[in-house]
Amino acid sequence: MKRWRTKAGVSREELGAASNYAPDTIKAMEQGVRMPTPKLLDAADELLRAEGLLSAAKPYLRRHRFPARALNFMVQEREAINLWSYEVALVQGLLQTETYARDLIGNFSPSVDAETVEERVLARLERQKILSSRPPVAFTFVLYEAALRGRLVDKEQLLHLLEVGARRNISLQVLPYERGIPAALSGSMVLLETRNHERFAFAEGPFASELTSEPEAVSAATERLSMIRMEALGAEDSARFLERMVDEL
Repeated sequence: MKRWRTKAGVSREELGAASNYAPDTIKAMEQGVRMPTPKLLDAADELLRAEGLLSAAKPYLRRHRFPARALNFMVQEREAINLWSYEVALVQGLLQTETYARDLIGNFSPSVDAETVEERVLARLERQKILSSRPPVAFTFVLYEAALRGRLVDKEQLLHLLEVGARRNISLQVLPYERGIPAALSGSMVLLETRNHERFAFAEGPFASELTSEPEAVSAATERLSMIRMEALGAEDSARFLERMVDEL
């Protein structure tokens, strides 16, 4: 858009007047700080005589259904043949019921609008199709007990964990409080192996996330996860742990 504007000899002030945006807003859109709007592209197309080439970009303005910090991970997740996940405080996205996901996303801080909540809930449920994909992906999920004791975890969510954990391609382990070694308390993590046998480690935080294939980082994450899994209950004992929690509700 900036190239078309400068070629036409039009200032940001003039484009702003034609589209009803401030010059600083035009600048932010040209620099990629803000997403251009369909209204701006149509106004720019007409003013700059782009003959439809700028307006044609409107379909690409559709918002991503996942937060920007997680997009690179989602790409690799779709290529996974093995995935190992450890969660400290929340049920993993691939294991969430619709009710749990909606409550979690809808109460996120900073808050998001209802349309974004709906988009992200549907996107999360769509991601879960990988659990039953063909050829099957091998999954290992480890949940710290704190993730199961959260306010949003209800009977439906616990029963869903039991159902998913019974699938042949999925291993689900619970790490009880009394087995919470220091390695288990320093945050959640995901390891995955792609079809090209490349391994990635992913850690998501409230302000930033990191996806890396650096061998040292992947090795350290693998060692940490191995230590956690050694302390976690086996699959059968984990299922009994969940069944007791269901009975308590």
